[in-house]
Amino acid sequence: MAATKGLKEDEEFIYRISTAEEWEELRRSGATFGGYLDKSTSCIHLSKLDQVQPTLRNFFTNVKEDLYLLQIDAKKLGEGLIYEAVDDSNVFPHFYGPSRSFSPLPLDAVTKAEKMTITDGKFKCSLLN
Repeated sequence: MAATKGLKEDEEFIYRISTAEEWEELRRSGATFGGYLDKSTSCIHLSKLDQVQPTLRNFFTNVKEDLYLLQIDAKKLGEGLIYEAVDDSNVFPHFYGPSRSFSPLPLDAVTKAEKMTITDGKFKCSLLN
């Protein structure tokens, strides 16, 4: 993955697709290292708003548990937030933490959290409107 520099000015918020279990852990303990993919790559996988629906379709359609969309204040993640190209046309935000130390996602960076529903194959919540 190739890193790109800095945040775009209009990216005040980034988003985390979270399972109910992960959201509960985050609220209970104040931080989370995410799921298997995050732990195996040593970063928390995030999305820009326009990437949420495609990510849900590609990776979460068959998930049986409740999903939540977390809105995250990008500035609160500081320099540990890195934008990386995952292919020729997609750059995604990833949270590593200071000095790429794989820090947990802190609860105080979450500004909103909403349970998503799925209707006609499309995930919905007010953050996606």
